[in-house]
Amino acid sequence: MYMFVLKSGADTSTLMEKLKSSSASYKTVDIYGKKVVIVWPDSEAEKINDDSIEISTKVKRPFPLASNEWKKEPTKIKVKDVEIGGEKVVVAAGPCAVENEEQTLTVAKAVKRAGASLLRGGAYKPRTNPYSFQGLGEQGVKILKKASDETGMPVVTEIMDTRDIDVFKTVDMVQIGARNAQNFNLLREVGKLGKPVLLKRGMANTVEEWLQASEYILSESNGNVVLCERGIRTFEKSTRFTLDIGGMIAAKTMTHLPVCADPSHPAGKRELVHSLALASVAAGADMLIIEVHPHPEVALSDSEQQLTPESFEVLMNRIKAVVSALGRKV
Repeated sequence: MYMFVLKSGADTSTLMEKLKSSSASYKTVDIYGKKVVIVWPDSEAEKINDDSIEISTKVKRPFPLASNEWKKEPTKIKVKDVEIGGEKVVVAAGPCAVENEEQTLTVAKAVKRAGASLLRGGAYKPRTNPYSFQGLGEQGVKILKKASDETGMPVVTEIMDTRDIDVFKTVDMVQIGARNAQNFNLLREVGKLGKPVLLKRGMANTVEEWLQASEYILSESNGNVVLCERGIRTFEKSTRFTLDIGGMIAAKTMTHLPVCADPSHPAGKRELVHSLALASVAAGADMLIIEVHPHPEVALSDSEQQLTPESFEVLMNRIKAVVSALGRKV
């Protein structure tokens, strides 16, 4: 597979004629301020040359846009005024599920005081059991927006269905959950939305499959993707999932995209969340996303893994110590 990075303002009409007259397949994408043409197979791409091409790169990996083979410098994602992928380790925190306005505002104010930069909260909840709490839907998004307005923190929340795209136009960062990590139609539609995306790794996805999933979003000319390791399913039962820190760092060696860790879901128990969060930061995560509830024991979802605001504050102080040792900031 080849990537042609085109010269700024160049006339591409001759190049397009050459591509159309060849037997090559191609896709044109506007991304990171560049016009890029992806061409395959290699045997056909090698024959194509044109004055409009600035850089021609052969990409070996099956996720050309996400690969650091063509984009060497790390990508920094802006969610309003919050930058992910730079010197700062960004923490998103909030309830697993938005239950009501009071609960959400209480948590939002508490996590901001402790140092969180983004507010997370589930409005649409993918639940294994159809009789479990499914979230407040659009009303939940409105509650998150109100909490965002009061605290100044941008919101990240999960979308489950392409039919809800319009609801998410007011959301600052759209999350694709593990169960939808290979919902290719949803990935494309969220890519077209143009907003920053937090893409969780599917619980049975390899690192390469995870990165190929991100390619669906990037190929819609949306380069604002943060990859999130949230634990994979293995034979181990002492934790809810296995947090694949090795896989997370392997991904960082293959891509220019920033990487996030979700210590809450693989922990499954709040007493494990601190250690998994600290290990993720020490390993090089650019972002953490952590579940916090004012009264976890009565939470409508994932009650056993959510931290209290007090525990979250202790964790933030510990994160600051680790981050300082690494020469980064929170």
